[in-house]
Amino acid sequence: MLAFKHPHAFTKVFPLCNRKRNSLDALLNHSYTGALENIFVNAKVHELLLYSLDCLVDEKEEGFACKFLADESGRDRIYQAREILLQHIGDPITIKELSRKVAMNECYLKKGFKEVFGTTIFDFYQQQRMEHAKYLLYEKGLSVTDVSALLGYSSISHFSAAFKKHTGLKPCDLLR
Repeated sequence: MLAFKHPHAFTKVFPLCNRKRNSLDALLNHSYTGALENIFVNAKVHELLLYSLDCLVDEKEEGFACKFLADESGRDRIYQAREILLQHIGDPITIKELSRKVAMNECYLKKGFKEVFGTTIFDFYQQQRMEHAKYLLYEKGLSVTDVSALLGYSSISHFSAAFKKHTGLKPCDLLR
């Protein structure tokens, strides 16, 4: 199989295990540029191929650890929760409100979100807010005050601290 001796093409759907999920997340959310970006992307693509081949050779079927995710409606509610979070980037929503909107127990929602996306709801939400903040600051040229207000922060200092924690830069440094 690895020597490509099959005369016919074949397709195989691979489960998305945690290793592949983490590689994809790193691939989609890196901060490298130029030559380093090319090296990083190349390495991550090879990593994904390696993990997929590992599943193919060993015929591993890594499903979800949470039994309620075996049901398609449970997974759909987790994806729906993600979409709601993205729609509320500037209007923070609590996990309690989110669980009501998707009609899922809070505990199941938190466990399922972590299982499907490989991160907590809070970490995902913060990461998305900070990525949106970078876009608003850098691409749209908005002021730190405006971005802070648009993203629902009660004070500029809270926004600046969160932004620095996520990016390693102060928001005003990005504007320079």
